[in-house]
Amino acid sequence: MTVFMNILFLFLLVCAVAVSFTKNLLNSILVYMSFSLVMALIWLMLESPDLAITEAAVGAGVTTVLFLVTLKKLYSVHTGKSRELLSAQQDVTAEETAAMQEASESMQVKEEGRTQEEQAAFASEQNAAAETGEEGKPDEH
Repeated sequence: MTVFMNILFLFLLVCAVAVSFTKNLLNSILVYMSFSLVMALIWLMLESPDLAITEAAVGAGVTTVLFLVTLKKLYSVHTGKSRELLSAQQDVTAEETAAMQEASESMQVKEEGRTQEEQAAFASEQNAAAETGEEGKPDEH
């Protein structure tokens, strides 16, 4: 009987340490539930059935259910916020894409409206300005 009791105490210690270092909340809840069940067994072995029933009902039962409901609500709120952020990012991306397409089309229209001679003159002016460092000056057309 004492060997079994020592094993249960060792298991309690392992559960207490494990629940502290677990990164996943669901695993923490399950370890806590097992801790409560082992504690109920220890109370039973110490001939205290009223405490064993209370520990099993409250510690492993009600508290675990409340933790699981809370965890579910946390993840649903987190998922909802993630969906809102994702849809907002998609809206911004769609607007930016439309603006870039409009700018590209307007530049194409401007270039199509020029004659080849005007395009060549414009390109040579740009090259000359780049060589002399006068990029910031407006065109004199």
